[in-house]
Amino acid sequence: MAAPVLESIDRCIASLNEEIRRIKDQIDDHFDQNPVLKRDKTLLASIPGIGQTSARHLLCLLTDRDFTSARQAAAFAGLAVVHFESGSSVRGKPHLSKQGSSKLRAVLYMAAVASLRHNRALKAFYDRLRQRGKPALSALGAVMRKLVHIAFGVFKHKTPYDPDLAAQNA
Repeated sequence: MAAPVLESIDRCIASLNEEIRRIKDQIDDHFDQNPVLKRDKTLLASIPGIGQTSARHLLCLLTDRDFTSARQAAAFAGLAVVHFESGSSVRGKPHLSKQGSSKLRAVLYMAAVASLRHNRALKAFYDRLRQRGKPALSALGAVMRKLVHIAFGVFKHKTPYDPDLAAQNA
């Protein structure tokens, strides 16, 4: 390509990146100006492996609907396990439903990967699943689901993450 075309593309990319940064700053300002949202985001960020981006997405998930259980929140995020059975002759492997937001699942995937390094309870949970013969991605999907369950509990009870409680339930 010609140099002017490449320069134009670079300017467009720089402009879009600046717009993304500006919108993210506005989102953070909105959270900071609302004390309830700020408190809830801080509570969710207290979970090891959940950063600011993951906390924002989880907060949107948990405040979007009035979930009565963590299972409902996980199912809404597309993390429910679907068993494939058709009569007695066809039995497929269980898989995640993948309903709901793919962006949320992508954020939860990265949070689950980070949790394996920073959250002892979830690392132990993952290791147990792997020792039982679960494939790595299947075990990671279970960690994603467990993260939603933990986030639901933290959000519902308005208490920071408790590693001892998580270790008991993992």
